[in-house]
Amino acid sequence: MAMVTRVTLSSSHNKTYLFPPPHNFISSPSAFQGNPRRRRFAISAMAPTTVLVTGAGGRTGQIVYKKLKERGGDEFVAKGLVRTVESKEKIGGADDVFVGDITNAEIIVSAIEGIDALVILTSAVPKMKPGFDPSKGGRPEFYFEDGAYPEQVDWIGQKNQIDAAKALGVKQIVLVGSMGGTNLSNPLNSLGNGNILVWKRKAEQYLADSGIPYTIIRAGGLQDKEGGIRELLIGKDDELLQTDTRTIARADVAEVCIQALQIEEAKFKAFDLASKPEGTGEPTKDFKELFSKISTRF
Repeated sequence: MAMVTRVTLSSSHNKTYLFPPPHNFISSPSAFQGNPRRRRFAISAMAPTTVLVTGAGGRTGQIVYKKLKERGGDEFVAKGLVRTVESKEKIGGADDVFVGDITNAEIIVSAIEGIDALVILTSAVPKMKPGFDPSKGGRPEFYFEDGAYPEQVDWIGQKNQIDAAKALGVKQIVLVGSMGGTNLSNPLNSLGNGNILVWKRKAEQYLADSGIPYTIIRAGGLQDKEGGIRELLIGKDDELLQTDTRTIARADVAEVCIQALQIEEAKFKAFDLASKPEGTGEPTKDFKELFSKISTRF
């Protein structure tokens, strides 16, 4: 086990760091010279991690973007990518939010340049065809807008992001997908004849083969509920879909994304994610332990 040393700076800084340091820790070579009994570490800065959240206008993407902004300063510099000006305004209209189509490779390059990590939350979204009357029975029909089919968004768009990240030296990618991809007959694939889980799975495999440190989170049914109050469950190969615990709060997915950016044990891992119902089990607090339980790379 590597030796870890705690170093407390002078009272004017009043910060404690761990050695060996994280990748973004900057120290002066001269700090290691002099009397070993009175060694002092001259630290210029703890450079924050610059993170781009794509799909930042979506319901889960908004939460990730806002959480990163809240933890800004020494920890993170948050940036976002949305598809429309309306989406940008919806999340505050800040200058750090880019507007662009992920199917346009050139736009992706300009957004990704200069970042350390990428959180991919882009996804095709099916829309219900007008005229459905639930009182008459039957099932609603869905469609995808032109230019926003799963093949375009969940495959080409995500591939563009991965390619640009690799070319520009991004250090880590967190990709949020969906459970259900092991079953071609999953009902989600029939929505708008889009085969959305097929294209998501293809993009996940492309990321796993890219060589970039990655974390692939296949979330269960997403709920607009408070986060941080449930015990999170890790699974693989859609096993959780055969249980009664196959949903998760968007806020919990967002927190797992951010924790994955900070914890080494999350890298080169792919897993299904759900939670126990509120009031059962113990709320998950130790994310290092959670990630350490994962053995699946895809």
